Amino acid sequence: MMLKIRDVHKRFENTDVLKGIDLDVEKGDVVAILGPSGSGKTTFLRCVNFLERADKGTINFDGITVDMPTATKQMIHTLRKKTAFVFQNYNLFQNKTVLQNVTLGLTAGLHMNKAEARDIAEDALRRVGMADKLTSYPVQLSGGQQQRVAIARGLASSPEIIYFDEPTSALDPELIGEVLAVMRRLAEEGMTMLVVTHEMEFARSVSSRVLFMEGGYVIESGPTAEFFQHPKTQRSQEFIHSLLSARE
Repeated sequence: MMLKIRDVHKRFENTDVLKGIDLDVEKGDVVAILGPSGSGKTTFLRCVNFLERADKGTINFDGITVDMPTATKQMIHTLRKKTAFVFQNYNLFQNKTVLQNVTLGLTAGLHMNKAEARDIAEDALRRVGMADKLTSYPVQLSGGQQQRVAIARGLASSPEIIYFDEPTSALDPELIGEVLAVMRRLAEEGMTMLVVTHEMEFARSVSSRVLFMEGGYVIESGPTAEFFQHPKTQRSQEFIHSLLSARE
């Protein structure tokens, strides 16, 4: 098992947002995390990458077990070196070019020399179809292009897993396809991914497993085909029907 997450709890003030989430991820899995707004999906993903501190829970990544509430900075750094995180709103540096946005983490974070960092960055940008925009600034790019740069930035660090938090939610409808196409190619290449998404067709056609959440609980989890064709719970059936109907 590449990633084993157990009993994750998170409370904000008087609200329990996560109420004991478990998840197993094998190498090469693409896990779609689905659920209505407010179900805790993004909070769960942020806790897994320690962008939020869980109140309870453990994470085992490639044999390294960490208690999430008490993890030290060094433990978190060790885990994060294996991961990349793609945010809803790209999180690019507006005063840096596309190439600089991708190389910065390599030179500053991994202490790589500039020539090697440039080679790796250019390769990552080629993989997402942005090799012709090296000297452009984010303001000169569409939202879809900015998100592809953000994905390239993640790829450049050679992560074992990429976390995506609603990667298309900030995009105009006509730009969503170009980002999903990149993610589809990554899945075909065997990249392990956890994807919080409302894109049901992407979840159905690309993901290998589904985690369906509501109210801070896991309502159902399992293989994607099984979830969409034979959902086990009434709530899962209602959710699938409502989202697919909205897209017809």
